[in-house]
Amino acid sequence: MKKNILFLLVIFLVASCATKTKKPEQRSKLLKGFSTYYNTLFNAKDALNSEFTSRDKGHKDNFYAPYIPILTFEDQPLGSDLGQTAAFAENSMKMAEVANRPSSRNNSGIPNMQGPPGNNQTNSDGNSLSKGATTLEIAEAKALKAINKYSVTRNGEEKNKQIFDAYMILVQSRIYQNKPLEALDALNPVFTRMKDDKRIPLARIYQGVAYDKIKDYHRAHETFAKLRGEKINKTYAKLLSIYYAESLLDAGKTEDAAKELDLAFELNSNRKLKSRIAYLRGQVYENLGQNDKARESYASAYKYSNDFEFEVKSQIAIAKTFNGKGDYNGAKNYLESISKKGTYGSRKNEFYYALGLMANKAGKKDEAQQFFRKSLFEKVSDPQVRGLAYYEIGKSYLEKNDYIGAGSYYDSALAVMTYQPSKILLQDQSAYIKKISKNYYLIKKNDSILSLAKMNDGQRQDFFSKYIAKLKIKEEKEEQERRRAERSKGFDTGDYNANSLFAKSGNAFEDFGVTTKGFYFSNTGTISKGTSSFKQIWGDRALSDNWRFSKKMASLDDMKNEALGVTSAPNPRRFEPAYYIEQIPTDQGRLSQLKKDRDTASLGLGIMYQNYFTNTPLATKTLYDLVDVKPEEKVMLQALYEIFAMNYEKSPQASERAKQILMTDYPYTSYAEFARNPKNTSFVKSSEDVESEYKKAYALYESEKFAESKAVIDQALQKYPKDALVPKLNLLNAFNTGKSSGKEVMILQLEQIALSYAKTPEGIRAKEMLNYLKSDLGFQPTDNKGNPVIQQPASPIQQGNQNNNQPMMNNGTLKKPGSLNNSQTLEMTQPQNPINNAGQQMGTGIGQKPKSNVPAGGPGDSK
Repeated sequence: MKKNILFLLVIFLVASCATKTKKPEQRSKLLKGFSTYYNTLFNAKDALNSEFTSRDKGHKDNFYAPYIPILTFEDQPLGSDLGQTAAFAENSMKMAEVANRPSSRNNSGIPNMQGPPGNNQTNSDGNSLSKGATTLEIAEAKALKAINKYSVTRNGEEKNKQIFDAYMILVQSRIYQNKPLEALDALNPVFTRMKDDKRIPLARIYQGVAYDKIKDYHRAHETFAKLRGEKINKTYAKLLSIYYAESLLDAGKTEDAAKELDLAFELNSNRKLKSRIAYLRGQVYENLGQNDKARESYASAYKYSNDFEFEVKSQIAIAKTFNGKGDYNGAKNYLESISKKGTYGSRKNEFYYALGLMANKAGKKDEAQQFFRKSLFEKVSDPQVRGLAYYEIGKSYLEKNDYIGAGSYYDSALAVMTYQPSKILLQDQSAYIKKISKNYYLIKKNDSILSLAKMNDGQRQDFFSKYIAKLKIKEEKEEQERRRAERSKGFDTGDYNANSLFAKSGNAFEDFGVTTKGFYFSNTGTISKGTSSFKQIWGDRALSDNWRFSKKMASLDDMKNEALGVTSAPNPRRFEPAYYIEQIPTDQGRLSQLKKDRDTASLGLGIMYQNYFTNTPLATKTLYDLVDVKPEEKVMLQALYEIFAMNYEKSPQASERAKQILMTDYPYTSYAEFARNPKNTSFVKSSEDVESEYKKAYALYESEKFAESKAVIDQALQKYPKDALVPKLNLLNAFNTGKSSGKEVMILQLEQIALSYAKTPEGIRAKEMLNYLKSDLGFQPTDNKGNPVIQQPASPIQQGNQNNNQPMMNNGTLKKPGSLNNSQTLEMTQPQNPINNAGQQMGTGIGQKPKSNVPAGGPGDSK
């Protein structure tokens, strides 16, 4: 028995030591899970982690954007793990290889990547590599390789649990490559083959994120909301609340996002995440106008912040949302004290800016301006904050109607701001201010000249004597400063404040980002950047002694004097009143032109106040001041119309005077007609009743029953004043008028339609028809009271052709409605008639029957 047992053991030992090797496909697939992670999947995870680490190092929060992101790349999930592990952070490898890109779909149903032809190589594993692949493409390819090589599918289920991680890496890499549709494609096998996996909620979260990326917010929120109703792992619940809140913000649902952020703040215990969630929640509440809640949330962000930048920005945000009712002095003392402590001292300019915002909210305008100016004298830590300080100072000049000063500070803000949307908005405002400034100072200059022209000799002598006395005092002060600077020559006059180039580093010259060290002036790049930086800080300075004291650039006063036409060059006769009196124009033609230019500029100024800054009170005051100086009729009518149009709905009292002047002095103009019956352009959807009335009125128009058609229209307009077909009804009424009362009255109504519904198809059609009808119309000219003019002036209709967009507003006004007798009534039934021709040429469709739907243009137009 012992011999037999020994013999069998020897045979078994020999057999077990045999070198026969199974083919790879003959190995047990159940063992694949052990090698998945330690081979391709590890490389995929490492590549993704490398990308996240790289992005995290380059990440810088933009606190001036509407919202900050909650998760930085350091906190992004890595595969199926929330957050990056220390092992990956320390051992991240720089991938030099490029991953597999097979040409057909793999057994998991995912489309494989294909590399560009002609650049393929093969590594030791037999994988195709492509030059120039990004780290995310490597992560994607490695994840696909792991799925291809190690997937074990039996009865429609995935048996290798490590494959779930591979799919998550695949989805993430595609999302961060901005390929959300392919990410959704990669999730399909997970939901079909691994539906019982406990990590499925994570896949659902990524599904919602992918839907959000393609802006399918409905499906994204539906996915997130469904997960919210399920019992899921707390770790996944934290991630869900973050992505759900950000998706709600993307969709513009700010109130729902605020509630979701409250939940995210409670679920997450990580200090960094709590701080970022609280800051984002503060931004949301601030945009909702709930400053008290925003302030509390910003305070929480400051409390939990573990980042110096977050501490500073949170403090500024707290100051920004100050409601003006709290303890201003206490808050001010607190900010001033911490700005002097340790590292906070390097951010003193930002704290001064925050103090300025608080002072503004507390109603202390002068104190706020002092803080903003102090901010400018401190070392720059954030260029955007410096630009905002310039902007706040510029706003104070704008409130005082000092457009030169406002424009100068706005230009300085534009030079240093870094946040592009703010720069674009400010650039537009700066351009508007320059236009307003041009008109404003032209008015002041011409008013000064015209007022001097009205003075007698004694008044002029007295005026210029006072001016000369002020000029002497100013020049004496400047001379004293010059002498003081001269005496200081030879002493240390270095500028060591924060604005100086030399205060920024211990070197004699700043490096300006040039990598190669060496003599400063031997590098053209450093010279160019240094010159630009010098001009930004000091402006244009002449090469002279004591250049910091003897300021050579134009001051705000110099710029204002230039705009007003006051020369700054000294003249030997500048102390003689006669020198100035001789320059006052006496020619009546020149004085009239000055008055005309002044009135035109004043009209433009009033319109710009309304259009650019929506400052209706100031625009109204400016235009009424213009009306009081009695400009020419064209300007007077336009000013009265603008006053009435901008005020009749919201401030009827402000528009009443303009209306009365139009009705009394210019009763037969289109402006007066508009004042009698202003049209409401905020229409609702058309109803079937109004469509029926329109078709009825049009049928009467076709039957040449113009009076009956007009009666139907008037009744419909009175009953449905806000229906969408109101402009169309008015246009049809103008055609009725043209048939019954003549072209002159039709033109009057068309001008009113062009004024009232300028942006509608009917308003555009009215303008087109006016251009045609005015081309050959003869009429009896009248004055603004409706009285015939004996001498025949140039036809106002012909004058109107020079500016087709302006309604008639000169002394050749149209006759009163009904003033034409039957013999003067124009026959309009012939096809060669101008009105019919105009209708045919412009597609108004006169003579055509309406189709199934009510047309959007002229009578009978089915377009």
